[in-house]
Amino acid sequence: MTHEHHHHHEGHHHHHHAHSIERLSTIYVIAVALNLAFVVVEAAAGFIGNSLGLLSDAGHNLSDVFSLLLAMVALKLASSRATKRFTYGRRKASVLISLLNAIILLVAVGAIMVESVQKFFHPSEVNGTLIIWTATVGIVINGLTAWALSRQQQHDINTRGAFLHMLADTLVSVGVVVSGVVIHYTGWTAIDPVIGLAIAVVILVSTWRLLGESLRMSADAVPEGFDVDDIAQKIGTQEGVLDVHHVHIWPISTTETALTCHVVIPDSSMLEEVTHRVKHLLEELGIRHSTLELETRGSHCHDEKCC
Repeated sequence: MTHEHHHHHEGHHHHHHAHSIERLSTIYVIAVALNLAFVVVEAAAGFIGNSLGLLSDAGHNLSDVFSLLLAMVALKLASSRATKRFTYGRRKASVLISLLNAIILLVAVGAIMVESVQKFFHPSEVNGTLIIWTATVGIVINGLTAWALSRQQQHDINTRGAFLHMLADTLVSVGVVVSGVVIHYTGWTAIDPVIGLAIAVVILVSTWRLLGESLRMSADAVPEGFDVDDIAQKIGTQEGVLDVHHVHIWPISTTETALTCHVVIPDSSMLEEVTHRVKHLLEELGIRHSTLELETRGSHCHDEKCC
């Protein structure tokens, strides 16, 4: 009965996970279509209105479209099946994609800064009204995309990155509207490159954490939200567990985490019961892949080399 309950729970979990992936894929497709259409409109408006703010934001939105596409690929890879060569599937590639996304955004920041500085020293006529209307459309599209991703971004660094970028773009579009109003009523075109620099700063801030976390996950660091000591303590409080040691936690992908550890039990008769109990606990903590080495009292090693 214990085994049946465990398999039922695991099957339900995988069904829910598959449903979440399907729903997120649909959100990505819609987000890519909306943002790609807006990039075309914004770039055209930027050329017509001679606005660096719109052109730089269009360039960044294009990089966001590319980032969304990469996130879609990462989502597919994160659910890939194991093979003889890739025993965890190609799931780790999703971490590399999040790192690539962060690097692409940093390059975009540099390009926007360079263009903004050049525009500051060589200002030109800007159509303030055009900026206002185009950026207002951007607020709606970026805002809707950010809202759609907001509920899906808690457990996936790629989705979190896409969410932060869409949220940042929404705020930046608000800033562009402000610059358009200023230009329309005061004629002060210098506000346009200032907004361009502000866009770069906003992107840099939102990207920095993504870059750091991607680098740590690439090096198999413990993913954010997990604490080795806390998890070991919770395992240790389970009935039948005398001691826990050699705990290792690392990311398999941007959405899945693995754990290995040694668990000391009173005698071999409790092996199956403790294994089930600990694995069930780990699944509740968000760790779906765990390998437990159970040892009886007096037989476990104290030397780190035996791990």
